[in-house]
Amino acid sequence: MSAVAVVGAGPVGLTAALAAHSLGLDPVLLEAQPRTAVRPGSRAIFVHRATLDHLDRLSPGLRDSVCARGLVWRTKRTLWAGRQVHVRSYPASAAVPFTSLPQTVVEDLLRRACDAAGIRSVWGDPVRDVRSTPDGVALRTERGATHEVGHVVAADGARSGLRAQAGIALEGTTSTTEFVVVDVAADIRPDHAERVFHYRHPGVGGRNVLLVPFRGGWRVDVQCRPGDDGGRLVAQAPQWLPRVLPQVPGPRITWSSVYRFQQRLASRFTDGHRRILLAGEAAHLLPPFGARGMNSGISDAVAAARAVRAGSVERYARERRAAAEANVRAAGAALDHLLAARPGQRCLQWAAATAAPLWPRAGHWLDAAPYGPRIRAVSY
Repeated sequence: MSAVAVVGAGPVGLTAALAAHSLGLDPVLLEAQPRTAVRPGSRAIFVHRATLDHLDRLSPGLRDSVCARGLVWRTKRTLWAGRQVHVRSYPASAAVPFTSLPQTVVEDLLRRACDAAGIRSVWGDPVRDVRSTPDGVALRTERGATHEVGHVVAADGARSGLRAQAGIALEGTTSTTEFVVVDVAADIRPDHAERVFHYRHPGVGGRNVLLVPFRGGWRVDVQCRPGDDGGRLVAQAPQWLPRVLPQVPGPRITWSSVYRFQQRLASRFTDGHRRILLAGEAAHLLPPFGARGMNSGISDAVAAARAVRAGSVERYARERRAAAEANVRAAGAALDHLLAARPGQRCLQWAAATAAPLWPRAGHWLDAAPYGPRIRAVSY
């Protein structure tokens, strides 16, 4: 009997398989989509240093491979209605704090690491039935294959079939405000790469705009106003993008999406028999602001493999849910700041923008608040 099955071959599932293999658990990786399936868009583009450290411990050299394919921006800038209120640059000699690249590239590197480790994988065969007992789990796939394992790491995403079959609810809220994401192709020199946040950008009707460079392009994230149709704003992107990205002549859109802030948690992170462990978006849904989703999911994956190895599944469920709750609270604080629905909030932000040229702490607050409070990374 294989010790553990991992369902879902996104970055979380691939990491879980690598982590299980590193602990001698002989994992099998099961993915519903064919290996050749194309995933559109850049998706999660920001890889935290803690995540890079996780990956390198599981597969030595993987951190360097990810960093070599990514982009590090060392300047962050914030503007209010076109006027700069904060800027900070970090020296090129400083340690790499993160890297920015399309999620698809991270997944490709993780797949190669799994292949090099000899991890068995099955692609294009969805899991259709899950039977969890006190002694283990039986998984049956669409093609009729059966996998009997001691534990399962469910990394099968926001619409997790394993979570549903285990009878675990996904609880929380979704914002009514929409956000628009547009990826624009561009070759960006590292010394020209800056993360820029605009409050009330004059080039897009006074909406808040976040610009994040990554290897291969720019991520443009626009906060819709009440009553906006996100799809219509995407359709109008060729008109407003040149005003938002004047440094990119004739901006070419490679992907776009409309999303809402998700702040949702599974009611519990394991099934009743402590045999199925939820990880990543199967366990929690978080907004892109703050780059919490994939990074926290990879921490879930590492912790899940270690919990299976150590027989500490209940502790995993308790500690990773607490971490997810902290991320949900941080996302809520970020959304509250971005919406600034109360007059007092708007006055405070305006006052900070006015004071920033003479009081740098006000500018620093305006720069940091859209992403929510920082949460200390936990090592496993």
